[in-house]
Amino acid sequence: MDVAVLGAGRLGRAVAQVCAVAGHDVHFYDDDANDVMDGIDVIERRLPAETAAVDRLSGTTGLEAAVGDANVVVETTTTDATTLQADFADIETNVDREALIVPGAVGVSVTAAAAGLRHPDRAIGLQFCDPLDTPLVEVVVADQTGQGTCDRARSFVEGLDRSPVVVRDAPGVVSTRTTLALEAEAMRLVDDGVAGVEAVDDVLELGFDHACGPLVQADRAGLGNRLATLETLHAELGDRFAPPEILRDLVAAGKTGGPSGEGFYVWENGEPTEPALPSPDIPRRESVPDDPAEE
Repeated sequence: MDVAVLGAGRLGRAVAQVCAVAGHDVHFYDDDANDVMDGIDVIERRLPAETAAVDRLSGTTGLEAAVGDANVVVETTTTDATTLQADFADIETNVDREALIVPGAVGVSVTAAAAGLRHPDRAIGLQFCDPLDTPLVEVVVADQTGQGTCDRARSFVEGLDRSPVVVRDAPGVVSTRTTLALEAEAMRLVDDGVAGVEAVDDVLELGFDHACGPLVQADRAGLGNRLATLETLHAELGDRFAPPEILRDLVAAGKTGGPSGEGFYVWENGEPTEPALPSPDIPRRESVPDDPAEE
C-alpha cells in the first residue's frame, strides 16, 4: 500500500515511521526540501540501519508526486478547517476515488475539513498517540464518513499493528479530552500546594500503573502545545478545560517543558532529570499533644 504523509513535523515523522515499519511505501511531503530531508534523517536515526523500512521512505516537495499513487493520504500540518478544505480539494484532484483522505492533527474537525471534498464520504480522522509504541489509534468518524471508508480505515490501522477505536467527531475526541483533563488537574494540585511535581506523578505511576506521570507527559508534549489545546477546548466545551494559571505562567516565562529544557521538570538529552519547581512545605506537628485523660 502507498501512503502519503503531508508535513515533516513531529507528528508527520511519527506517522511516516509507523507506516514504513508496517511495510508500506511512504511518500513524505513538505513544501520545504530541508524539512523533508531533516525529517527522513530523524526517522532513519530511530530505525536500525539494516531495516527495510528505511528504503520505503521517499521525500518530495511536490504534492502531486506525493499523493498520486497513494491509497491513504494523512495530512498532519494544520487544524484550521478553511485551510484543510482548500488542501483537501487540491489533494482530491490527484488521487483515486477510493483513496482515504485523513486529517491527522490533534484538534481537527474532520466534519468541517470534509466539506472541501467532492466526495466527503471518504474523509476520516486518525489520531495517533505519543509515544510511538502506544497501540491506540482513534478512528474519527465525521458526519459524512461512509461505512466503507470506516471499514478500510480500521483495516489500515490494524495493518500498522495498532488497535483502532472508532469514535465520533467531536472537540478533542476521547484521548485528548481525557489526557488534558488529567494533566490540568495535576497542574492545579501543584499550583495549590497539595503535592510536589514528583509526588503527583508518582501517585499516577505507582498507584495506577501509568507509564509516566501527567506532568512528565505534559512537559514532553510541550507546554505551549498543551496551553493552546486547552484554550481551544475551553472555548468549545466550557470552564472544565480552563487552562491552569501555573501553565500560563510557565509558558509566558518561556518554560515550555522538553522543547525548552525546563517546564515542570528540568530536561537534558530528552529526559527529565529533576523537578523544576520546589515541593510545597507540608506542615507537620513538632510534638504530640498531651492526652487530656492524663491531666
